[in-house]
Amino acid sequence: MIGQTDIDEAADGCHPLFRDAPSTVEFNKLRKRLLRHMRQALDDFSMVKPGQKWLVALSGGKDSYGLLALLLDLKWRGLLPVDLLACNLDQGQPGFPKNILPDFLKHYEIPFRIEYQDTYSIVTEKLDNTQTYCSLCSRLRRGNLYRIAREEGCSALVLGHHRDDVLETFFMNFFHGGRLAAMPGKLVNDEGDMLVLRPLVYAAEEDLAKFAEAMKFPIIPCNLCGSQDGLQRNAMKNMLNDIEKKMPGRKDTMIRALTNVRPSHLLDNKLFDFGSI
Repeated sequence: MIGQTDIDEAADGCHPLFRDAPSTVEFNKLRKRLLRHMRQALDDFSMVKPGQKWLVALSGGKDSYGLLALLLDLKWRGLLPVDLLACNLDQGQPGFPKNILPDFLKHYEIPFRIEYQDTYSIVTEKLDNTQTYCSLCSRLRRGNLYRIAREEGCSALVLGHHRDDVLETFFMNFFHGGRLAAMPGKLVNDEGDMLVLRPLVYAAEEDLAKFAEAMKFPIIPCNLCGSQDGLQRNAMKNMLNDIEKKMPGRKDTMIRALTNVRPSHLLDNKLFDFGSI
């Protein structure tokens, strides 16, 4: 397990990405908190096997920038013995600034691959603007990322989903899907040949936003699914933010609840043998 002492003792020097990072006490606390949450997820879900190669999905949003930066931070400190390859899938959205990510990655000497696949046209042709783009867009993107990971010899695809994504997914399934399910920290894809890892599942979206702002990441907004109104996920986000505002700390409590499941106190007789009692 990566301890806080390890993080503190390895603080001398830094990855090139952090050379211009703020030196304030507030930023250092934020950085350590995010690293602590990441290493807890890495440990809890047994994500790390030394010598593996991971494909890190980089969309250009705050979460994926934060994911990549924190993984590189741990690797620089000698605390993450895997190889990392950043990958952006250019999905053909109109106006997508093609130079930003390559310039950023080259500047900081980060290994990367940029792949162009016009999934934007497929999504907009198959769905009208009254339908939710997210599901189809995500499936197309994930399929291409699996293919790229195989081509690059990677054993895992690493995604930037955070604590708030996990909770929003849980309540979407709870309210609309009739099931108790969220986003796991680690899973195997349907083909059985690739791990999907989410090292930020304990990290707060608010912290990642502050981190991205402090690091001055060149954020690229999504103008496809992010441009749609009335999405179920947006409703869940608003509900959770309202709960957190009225009762601070509830999001952390809800995440803890997802790690503390008691099958005998639910109603699923396929999960617990009620006939034995």
